[in-house]
Amino acid sequence: MTKVLEGKLALVTGASKGIGAATALALAEAGAHVVLTGRDVRALEAIEDRIHEAGGASTIAPVDLGESDGIARLASAIASRWDKLDILVISAAYLPALTPVTQIDGKQFSQAVTTNLLATQALLANFDPLLKRAEAGRVIGLTSSVGENPRAYWSAYGATKAAFDNLLASYAQEVEKIGNVRVATIDPGATRTAMRAKAYPGEDPATVKPPEDVATRILELLVNDYPTGYRERVE
Repeated sequence: MTKVLEGKLALVTGASKGIGAATALALAEAGAHVVLTGRDVRALEAIEDRIHEAGGASTIAPVDLGESDGIARLASAIASRWDKLDILVISAAYLPALTPVTQIDGKQFSQAVTTNLLATQALLANFDPLLKRAEAGRVIGLTSSVGENPRAYWSAYGATKAAFDNLLASYAQEVEKIGNVRVATIDPGATRTAMRAKAYPGEDPATVKPPEDVATRILELLVNDYPTGYRERVE
């Protein structure tokens, strides 16, 4: 692939595994310098090694999105080294146990709210200045169909993804007329990830698409561009 993202800086959350890792690898292959964030340092280092072995550029920035000032510190560190952020991919998410509404575990629900919702707002708030300094700042958030279409036993996760969708859609409208930032929400659909295996333990992984398929589609959207507020399900 030609280096179509040469000179671009991308930040990918949840970059240690699954769709986040596949996306980070795809963006790096396309020429972007990718900042890899996540909690698992060894897993991040493994992804960085793969990027560097392929001739790409990346920086690992371990951070717990649940820490009160973790995202602010990450934004400050990136701003001290780069003057803009071209691409923000919000892939990190937490899936609580699937239970009836009446039996939701409070601790798990709180973690889902923190990771899927509060961290998203903090990412948008802290990286908005850097995104606006880019020639064409792009935000892509990974969502779930249960945020748009409620499903029994998925309420703890679905509720946070519904709020996630609302935040991204609202931000898209807020920045539409005041700069070049555009926002897209992508539902990856059934994908071969650890989160999917947790939700569907009896499913044959070979029957669903690999995360690389979603990463390829994300790259296509970034290269060919999209209108702000764009939403798509990757089939």
